[in-house]
Amino acid sequence: MDYTLFSYWRSSCSWRVRIVLSIKNIPYQYHAINILSGEQKGEEYIEKNPLKQVPYLHGEDIGISQSLAIIQYLEDIHPTPSVLPTSPILRAKMWEICEIINSWIHPLQNSKLTNKIEGLGGDKNEWALEVVTSGFRAVENILEQVAGTYCVGNQLTVADACLVPQVCNARRRNVDLTPFPNISRVFETLLALPEIQRAAPENQSDAVK
Repeated sequence: MDYTLFSYWRSSCSWRVRIVLSIKNIPYQYHAINILSGEQKGEEYIEKNPLKQVPYLHGEDIGISQSLAIIQYLEDIHPTPSVLPTSPILRAKMWEICEIINSWIHPLQNSKLTNKIEGLGGDKNEWALEVVTSGFRAVENILEQVAGTYCVGNQLTVADACLVPQVCNARRRNVDLTPFPNISRVFETLLALPEIQRAAPENQSDAVK
């Protein structure tokens, strides 16, 4: 199947999907959507994705939004190499990490929300720091239990695809990662992998150099 990924180079959610596409070595066309210029608000794109977000995966007879839904589809259609642990408990722990990042950290420190907080007179940086730190404490605790070379044992999984963009976001916000040695170790290991490097924002065609 021929895929087109509608993506923005710095989008964390798009980055997750690019990582999984890279791990699975799935070819695809990259269609840049300039979020800063509001390209996602155009009528043609809204027809594809009414939420006006990236990523969006288009295929011959499919169109899927939301990063974890896209990743699950790719896993089902292209099962090898798998990005899901075979052990039920390890798979559950993997999804636990993913959900902490996807449902807790990411939406609560997203610029759309933090800018609203600032507009209401709050300190957006203090808010984001609190959210990221609390979420990382939870992730660190899980990694203490199940991490190997990567987030969950020695297999690249969806958890790794979620962790890398979130740690990079935390670094941009000057979050101190010292209290999170497992997160830091796994992150540095992942950054050295060619699969991760291919998906990195700076290596995308729409990256601002």
